[in-house]
This record gives sequence, structure tokens and C-alpha cells, in this order.
Amino acid sequence: MMRAGEARRERRCVDGVLLLDKPAGLSSNAALQRVKRLYAAEKAGHTGTLDPLATGLLPICLGDATKFAQALLGSGKRYVATIRFGSATATGDAEGAIVESGPVDFDEGQLRAALRQFVGVLRQQPPRYAALKFAGRNYYEYAREGIEIPRAPREVTIDALALVDWAPPLATIEVACGKGTYIRVLAEDIARALGSCAHLAALRRTAAGPFNIREAANLETLEGLELPERDALLLPVDSPLADLPDLVVDAASARALFHGQLPLAGARADGPCRGYDPEGRFLGLVEVAGDRLRALRLVRASSAPDK
Repeated sequence: MMRAGEARRERRCVDGVLLLDKPAGLSSNAALQRVKRLYAAEKAGHTGTLDPLATGLLPICLGDATKFAQALLGSGKRYVATIRFGSATATGDAEGAIVESGPVDFDEGQLRAALRQFVGVLRQQPPRYAALKFAGRNYYEYAREGIEIPRAPREVTIDALALVDWAPPLATIEVACGKGTYIRVLAEDIARALGSCAHLAALRRTAAGPFNIREAANLETLEGLELPERDALLLPVDSPLADLPDLVVDAASARALFHGQLPLAGARADGPCRGYDPEGRFLGLVEVAGDRLRALRLVRASSAPDK
């Protein structure tokens, strides 16, 4: 439970990334609001929605870190999913009513062979119950009203797909995938390839970009800590960009970036970088373009190098 007085605490400027192990039954936004309240943070945002049914890694950015959350939205993810073959639901997961039944007459070898078909670049039709928008409304709003809308297939990438356990009719699989992949739909498509139907019985996100569930804290742990102890769990503002190369610039170039100028980049390959000043202070996301350096997203002005 929240400690006495925390609900009345004034909001503060706190920067960093919390790796949260989201529990089942809680929406990503509800989890975000709990964390924001626990940290008394002025600004917070998550980095990729997990369905209420799902558990696992939900990186939450606080303060300046929200400026770099987009890097995680587009990063690779890893999941452990449990598929229940033989029944399909309206929502594609265990929360929906069963709408179809089918045989489960394939063996482990056939299942493994089917999984191999789904590694690579695929065309995937988003589910009816999704947070995507059509004509200004969420897909799931139309679905709840029984209205069919066009759902154009999208290109997704499955980097790896492995069978962890097979205890018919349940299969546990591990999935490494790219942005925009719906594991619910993947489960349905795998079942279809086997002449069956299925729904997602459970889902746990184990990694997102450079982050792993092993470093995550749960809400119960956070609620039992004092504020300084919670702050100690925060990763640095630049951690969402860990997959990018770093670039240290001189003091004059650092000041120029904060003034909207384009200092010389030196002999660097084109592309985005993590920018730092000579003292190792993080400046933000910068880009080398030809012989010039430009700012993409910088930390707030109060964190800027002295003029």
C-alpha cells in the first residue's frame, strides 16, 4: 500500500527509467499511473502497451527519459507465450468468449515444423480487439459494437520462435519479434497452419530493447520502499538509447547544439548517436549528417552545459 502522505506529495522533477514487472489484470496505463504516483513524478510515460492479461517487462520513463521512449517503442521484444489449441476466442486471448473449436491432432514434430514457417518477415492482420485507430476510433470500440472495419495486413518480423514445452492442448513458445507484432494473431496463425484453432492463454514479456525482466521490480516491492530507495532503482536517462553508438563532443559543440546550431561532426559515420559533453554529461539524441552534427532530442535546458 502507498505510504501515508504520498497521495498529497507535490510533484517533482525526477528523471530515469524504471523497469516494471507488470502484474496480470492491470492495464499498462494503470500501471504507469501507479508508478507516477509512487515517484511523485511530474512526467511519465510507458514504452509499449502490454494487454491487461499479459505480465512482464514494462519500461516506464520518467522526466527527461520520456523524450527517448520512442527508441523502445520501435525496439525488438521477447515474449514467453502459452497457446491453447482447440479453441478460438473473440478477442484472441483467454478473456474472450469461445467462438470456434477445432481438433488438436498434430504431434510435437508437426508443431515444431509449423513454428519454423513463421520465422522471418510476415504479413499479419491486426486483431479486431486492438488499440489501433480507424476513422478516429479504436478497433476494439468497433468490435464491441459488432461493426466490421477494414484491417489491412501489416509487415512484422519474427526473429526467433522456439518451442519451450508441449503438453497438449497447451504449447509454451518463446518469441523474439520486431515492432507491431501481435502474439495473439501469431498464435491463431500457427494453429491455422496446423488445421486447428487457438487462443493465447498467457503472455509474459521478458525483454524490450536493451532491457531484461531480470532487472525489473514489481509494484509490491516499490510500494514497500522509501522514496530515495525507489530513486535508486532508476536507470539513467540515456539507457533507452543503449543500442546506439556514443559521441563525445567538445564544450563549444555542446553549447552550439543547445542553441540550435550545427557544429562540425568530425570523422564520424552518418546516423543517430548518444551525445555527451567532455565531462560525460548526457546531452541527448544527436545525428551525424555529412560533416555536421544536429540535435534530434536534447535533455531539458536546465541540464544543458554552461554557456
